[in-house]
Amino acid sequence: MRHKLKGRQFGRASGSRKAMFRVMVTDLLRHGQIKTTVAKAKEIGPMAEKMVTLGKKGTLHDRRQAAAFITDKSVLKTVFDDIAPRYKERSGGYTRITRLGVRPGDAAEMALIELVD
Repeated sequence: MRHKLKGRQFGRASGSRKAMFRVMVTDLLRHGQIKTTVAKAKEIGPMAEKMVTLGKKGTLHDRRQAAAFITDKSVLKTVFDDIAPRYKERSGGYTRITRLGVRPGDAAEMALIELVD
């Protein structure tokens, strides 16, 4: 029975699911926005916000924690040098999810998740 379980499974094993989230968050931080399903966007939003928060703190420990999650070193540098200073006055709410309608192939609800300017 599925009582009070947190998170979505997406039909994947836990390792595969975590890898998918890591790649999606890295791509979001690299490009500023990505198009995905609404459910996936809702899952990666808090993860992306956590990476921006780590970038704002900027300690060595925070950099190492972010490096353990972000899959590309150039994106890690971008988070700490470019993205985090942009949000220094903002205390959360770094991402926005905009619904785009359904995908023609399987009628999955699509969304655009982007970093707020």
